Amino acid sequence: MNISTFDLNLLRVLDALLRERNVSRAAERLALSQPAVSNALGRLRDLLDDPLLVRAGRSMQPTPRALELEAPIRAALQQIEQSLGEGVRFDPASSRRRFRIALTDYVELVCMPRLLQQLAVEAPQVQIVTQHLSPSLPVDALEKGELDLALGRFEEVPAHFMRRQWMSETLQLAMRRDHPLLQRAPDLQRFLGLRHLWVHGGQTRGMVDQWLAEQGLQRQIAYTTPNYLQAAHIAATTDLVAVLPTRLARYFAGLLPLQLYDLPFHLGPFHLHITSLAQRERDAALQWLIGKIEQLGQA
Repeated sequence: MNISTFDLNLLRVLDALLRERNVSRAAERLALSQPAVSNALGRLRDLLDDPLLVRAGRSMQPTPRALELEAPIRAALQQIEQSLGEGVRFDPASSRRRFRIALTDYVELVCMPRLLQQLAVEAPQVQIVTQHLSPSLPVDALEKGELDLALGRFEEVPAHFMRRQWMSETLQLAMRRDHPLLQRAPDLQRFLGLRHLWVHGGQTRGMVDQWLAEQGLQRQIAYTTPNYLQAAHIAATTDLVAVLPTRLARYFAGLLPLQLYDLPFHLGPFHLHITSLAQRERDAALQWLIGKIEQLGQA
């Protein structure tokens, strides 16, 4: 293929179609009409001699050829965008940028309300789209540009990623105020005698259970959930107790009939990180957002 005669705008269309798997949504993403995107897809099919996307119900599924092209095309478009953007001043007041962030429900609660308050004043047209964070770093989505940032605990990240320590957090024990078995701070023996609920976050073992296992001990976990917010409500309305991040525990203790106690053993803090592709360090808009999030972690 002669690249000098190839319309590179078609690559933006293909990238949008592979992201959205839908012509109408791709057209909305590109600020084009649906017929224009359909026409561009037809041209791509002719040029590449492949259907690229085929209809499957209400969505479109990429062909093997399209899947082979997806990552290199997206990487090339990102590189072009970053190269052209170097030295360009980011103006939050007029920006319509959409940022996509992966996080847990806990991080969303402690961070996003304050961030949105700031954006309403400084960047009223900027959009934030969040999705649930899986237990491991969403490397593929970050590399493909489907995500801009991930906020969470990441022990190890690939060399081509940038990880910033963002916020340190401790744990507290939460239970309903009229719990029949405990009206004072528990010692270790009493802690082990309680029935616990555990927020697994996709992990096989959390900090508490790892420490207990190292001591040859084990607690009774009666209920497991992936959701911190639900855990607080369950602890407030049952005899189950929950170990929660301190910021979250204190927030819910102000809303629900919860009593908080320190753990009867020392775990130390755990650390949350802001993680993104290292090559996005030159993205002025993204760095502006990271700076705002970093400030929230210091507050």
